Order: sequence, then structure tokens, then C-alpha cells
Amino acid sequence: MAAPLKGLILCGGRSTRMQQDKSLIAYHGVPQWQYLYELVKSFLPEVYVSCREDQQENLRADIDVITDSVEGGGPSVGLLSANKAFPDAAWLVLAVDLPLISAQSVNYLLSQRQTDKEATSLISPVNHLPEPLIAIWEPSGLKKLRQNVTDGRNCPRKTLLNADIHQIENPFSAEHFNANTPDDMKEAGAQLGLK
Repeated sequence: MAAPLKGLILCGGRSTRMQQDKSLIAYHGVPQWQYLYELVKSFLPEVYVSCREDQQENLRADIDVITDSVEGGGPSVGLLSANKAFPDAAWLVLAVDLPLISAQSVNYLLSQRQTDKEATSLISPVNHLPEPLIAIWEPSGLKKLRQNVTDGRNCPRKTLLNADIHQIENPFSAEHFNANTPDDMKEAGAQLGLK
């Protein structure tokens, strides 16, 4: 039987290259965390924002939150904290630094889910590797990630590269654009028609 699927918006990074909290940038008229939360909520009934404890004050009180509760760094902390909170759940994961992602990409990813695999991942149009933060992680994939982190291998992408996953080309791959720097933020704004 397929694991129940929940949504996870990963906001816990330090945003050092952006020089401001990426989750609070309003590309769509609301903070980016809220845009992604509402986007995923239109597909799934249960969606959580993954963040550090000190970021919670920036979220609405009615939002379901999973605070970082495992040791380590990077996005693995958010993924494994979600897995710790709900060990039997699968997670549709989106990183907060995806300003161009829209319903068409989320819908496509959901339509391609293969529950017998350890994850279903879109493929990066840049390096043609799996996108660990535009993906559906099944419990078995998160178990593998936990073991890798325990063994000192903290990279979610490397976990996917050595896992039994379903990789798919996104017909809307321009939406994979990561905004990590002020220049990236300007580029995303230009693509969205912002002034």
C-alpha cells in the first residue's frame, strides 16, 4: 500500500549568498514560503513548512510547522526532521528557493509518482541529475538518506544517485530555476515580470 503523501516546504537554510532570508522574498505578492505552501496545499491536504526554530516568528500561526530536530546541516536536516515526525509518510518536497515553480510542475511530479521506488524526482535541466528538492521521497528513500547522513554523507542528491528512483524530465523545466543570490533574485523577478 502506498505511503500517505504530505507536502514539505524546505525553508531552513541560512540564505548566506542571498544576504536575506529567501523564504521571505515576495516574488508573488506574498512571502515565498507562503506561495509554495498554498501551491502545494492546492494538491495535498497536509502541508508543512520546515524551518529553524528562529524562523517560526515569520510564519502565520495557522501553518503546520516542522522545526529542525535532527543534527546536521543542509536540506537533509529538514527532510529527516519530517521523517522523524511522520516516519510512515512520503513527502512531496519543494525548496524555498524556487520562485518560478508553478502548479504545472507540481501536478506533473504528482502524476508521475511511483510508490514502489525510493523516490520520484524531476531531472535538473542544468546537470541532468535528479533534483532532490523537487521530488517525492518515499519512506524507504528517507531511510537510505538517514543512513547516509549517519555515515557522514549528507547530500540528498548523492542519496538519490545511489537509490532506486524514478527520474522524469519535466516539460516545464525552466521552472527549476534556483534563486540563491541577489542577481538570481533579479533574474527571477524579470522572468516573472516584476519591476
